[in-house]
Amino acid sequence: MNTNYTVIGIDGGGSKTRGRLVYGEQQVQRVIGSTRVGVVGFTEACERVVQLLVDLTNDAGIDKSEIDAVVVGVAGIWLEEERQRFAHLLRIIARDSGFNLHDLIATSDAEIALRGAFGSDAGIMLIAGTGTITLGKNKQGDLIRSGGWGIEIDDEGSGAWIGKKGLSACVKAIDGRGVQTSLLDKLADRYPQISLKFPRTIVSAFMDKVFEYHHLTQMVLEEAENGDSVCLEIVKEAADRLHENIMAVAKNIPGIPLPVSFLGGLLENNTLIARELLNKIKEKDSFNVVEPKGTALDGAIEYCFELVAKSEDI
Repeated sequence: MNTNYTVIGIDGGGSKTRGRLVYGEQQVQRVIGSTRVGVVGFTEACERVVQLLVDLTNDAGIDKSEIDAVVVGVAGIWLEEERQRFAHLLRIIARDSGFNLHDLIATSDAEIALRGAFGSDAGIMLIAGTGTITLGKNKQGDLIRSGGWGIEIDDEGSGAWIGKKGLSACVKAIDGRGVQTSLLDKLADRYPQISLKFPRTIVSAFMDKVFEYHHLTQMVLEEAENGDSVCLEIVKEAADRLHENIMAVAKNIPGIPLPVSFLGGLLENNTLIARELLNKIKEKDSFNVVEPKGTALDGAIEYCFELVAKSEDI
């Protein structure tokens, strides 16, 4: 990487957005809220990204005109028209804040994560956080994906999916349609707006956004670790669904063993679901599970330097 360039990489995930400005041998980073297009919309997402650009340049003490390239990976954009729309709107809003984003790429957060994990090499990357997507790349650089449809349609095995399954298990236990689960007491203890004497307060709290599906994820994992059979079954099913996505991508990438990396809060720090998934892979598959070379932010920064280098070549 040419340290004479000043670049900004942004990883816009479903729950938070990370930004990094690299200038010379130095860098600054910031974290803000979600820029997921499906949640906040295109305009709000772009406005939040521009504010992040402002904050990063202020933190670094550099002028906005010094930025050579920006790469933004955002959850919720994948189609080419979505990328172009996001980039066009971002340029307009950024111009009002004093930026001239000539060298700019807007893409999926999954694509910059894949670049961070494998560089230019082939491999499969599973991201599992609030949402989930599996993305693979062959030796020719072609991208293959599975999942990432959003919790409203799919995202099976994701944090939001686990939380939704847990919430469903709670109301089934109340009705007597399902097995009793310690998750129900934990939910009521966490949110005082819920009274188990009046179970419909669960609905009121959910509709009032006191909690969302992904807020239950950690509770499900904890109760599964504590031996709750309902939560343990949810975790095992989540591992099954994540494994299905890996297999779907692997069918389209020749080579054995294929390197596979995991990213995202569900699979980091040796969680129960990560252990379940690893056991499943070891039992059935010819994959080489490896640590990612870097993060999604690292991937965005790599793209930045590629972009500005190409611009210099023109």
